[in-house]
Amino acid sequence: MRRNRLGRSEVHVTELGFGGGPLGGLYAPVDDETAAGALEAAWDSGIRWFDTAPHYGLGHSERRVGELLRGRPRTEVTLSTKVGRLLVPQDPAGRMDESFAVPATHRRVWDFTRDGVLRSVEDSLERMGVDRVDLLLLHDAEDRFEEALEEGCPALAELRAQGVVGAIGAGMHHPGKLTRLVRESDVDVVMLSGRYTLMDQSALDELLPACGERQVSVLAASVFNSGLLAVARPAEGAAFDYAPASPRMLERAHRMADVCEAHGVTLPAVAMAFPLRHPAVAGIVVGMRSAEEVRRDVAAFGVEIPAQVWDDLRGEGLLDERAPVHG
Repeated sequence: MRRNRLGRSEVHVTELGFGGGPLGGLYAPVDDETAAGALEAAWDSGIRWFDTAPHYGLGHSERRVGELLRGRPRTEVTLSTKVGRLLVPQDPAGRMDESFAVPATHRRVWDFTRDGVLRSVEDSLERMGVDRVDLLLLHDAEDRFEEALEEGCPALAELRAQGVVGAIGAGMHHPGKLTRLVRESDVDVVMLSGRYTLMDQSALDELLPACGERQVSVLAASVFNSGLLAVARPAEGAAFDYAPASPRMLERAHRMADVCEAHGVTLPAVAMAFPLRHPAVAGIVVGMRSAEEVRRDVAAFGVEIPAQVWDDLRGEGLLDERAPVHG
């Protein structure tokens, strides 16, 4: 699988990355055997970039990714995790976590200060059983952006200078704040959630041009917009950005599916291919919870998309005219 360099760093990612959110029990519990099977299938398929975070299942995802790494050459893997939420132990008292289907053994405490970043990284390294992280991202800093920019970013740069981290950046859904980060700090990469997809190309306004100017790479996350684009033809009640899709969004997705079907490809395959047509985008990350999901996504990722698909989507007014689609 093709690898691309992140900004001016020496870190490379495979164009398809394994998103570790589902391994933390996102939406539904995942047992150890199923998680291990998903990771093994990803490795066998050629995926070498694994993305996780403390937030995902209160550390469950990080531990599971770490277990895979223990049996693989570390130099072959690109490992990314995140900072911003410290995990503080607590008595679960029979409660389940509010975000993931795991016991509430910890509570999350927001912290983008230097001390918080350093502590978070130390905890993550211990959970994963590694001594370094290839890519470290400020996670969901929209509501604490000034602290993340003024304190978190310098802490990341310090870790990069020490060699504990290879590349640094931030993962958010807000393109405007990521644009500020790109222009006001020395990051290598941004992970953008759901804002450069078939359904939403708002990153073309400022973020993608700024990344091109500053030689900052973009990693596209939530390329299915949390479900709407994940199947060949979305059903009533399909999710868009973690909420039920509006009738207008659903109708738009069906029009896209019509174009895809006319050319013998599927909506998920086109959704994965689209972000990578932009020269600033180095990779996409897709959440996967089972070996079956991995094999399905990898197969769709490998489909060659006919050039006419892009032309027809644009002709139907379904793609922003500024979006590059022909390499």
